[in-house]
Amino acid sequence: MRLLCILYFTGVSLGIEVHQTPSELIRKPGDRAELVCRHGETNYRVMLWYQQSAGQRNLSLIGHLNYQTINIESAFQQDFSISGDLSGETTKNGSLLVHLKDPESSGVYYCAARLARQHTPTATHNKNPK
Repeated sequence: MRLLCILYFTGVSLGIEVHQTPSELIRKPGDRAELVCRHGETNYRVMLWYQQSAGQRNLSLIGHLNYQTINIESAFQQDFSISGDLSGETTKNGSLLVHLKDPESSGVYYCAARLARQHTPTATHNKNPK
């Protein structure tokens, strides 16, 4: 029986403390693993999830949660899901659910938080006013 290991670290993101649990998991292929990220900065309403595959140095963006909107990169859509709600003025919580299909799922997973940029419509200018 092969076991898959997921390591998950608590860290600092853009100067804020981000709490991530659990710190490590060992599962077998076919299992699911849920990773939770939490921080107390009410104006940091974007949560990003990254994977560092075993033996690799680079990070791959799995997806992000922006307020209540979820975006998962196409390469991860089949085996990963993101949930949470970053609206409101309370502690921000989000989770990543990983379906562990094979050893490639092993690795280190990171959560990061950033300020949400507010969208402001750009004014359109008529170059030939009448």
